[in-house]
Amino acid sequence: MEQQKPSLTIRRRLAAPPATVFAAWTDGQKLAQWWSPHDCEMMDAHLDVRVGGTFRIRFKEPGQDGEIDDVSGTYNAVETDQKLSFSWQWITMPERTSHVTLTLTPDANGTATILVLHHEQFADQAARDGHEGGWNSTLDKLETYCAGL
Repeated sequence: MEQQKPSLTIRRRLAAPPATVFAAWTDGQKLAQWWSPHDCEMMDAHLDVRVGGTFRIRFKEPGQDGEIDDVSGTYNAVETDQKLSFSWQWITMPERTSHVTLTLTPDANGTATILVLHHEQFADQAARDGHEGGWNSTLDKLETYCAGL
């Protein structure tokens, strides 16, 4: 019997309608304004948001003497203003592919979005725990970005 791999689910309420949140994830110029974990510096984002399309995001962590983190993946579900689903793979560990699904639901009055991020198929608990911190800090930045629109 195969052992179940670790996963995480994060839920956020964002002060913007689903169309705005979806655009923040699917427009490279918008994504570059908020995406990165912790105090990292966003380098660039290339997004081909369609089923079978790919993305690549590069960012630099402080204190790494110029080392750039590089993550990429392939979209396997794109439902405008509702859902994005994609593989997740670090360039330094190509054998460790995991999977992210974002769902966007309008709140009762339609002016805010309930975002649920589900990241699954981590190689181990340490990878899951590291991503939990990274995703939470990234989503903090998304909250700030949405609140400022």
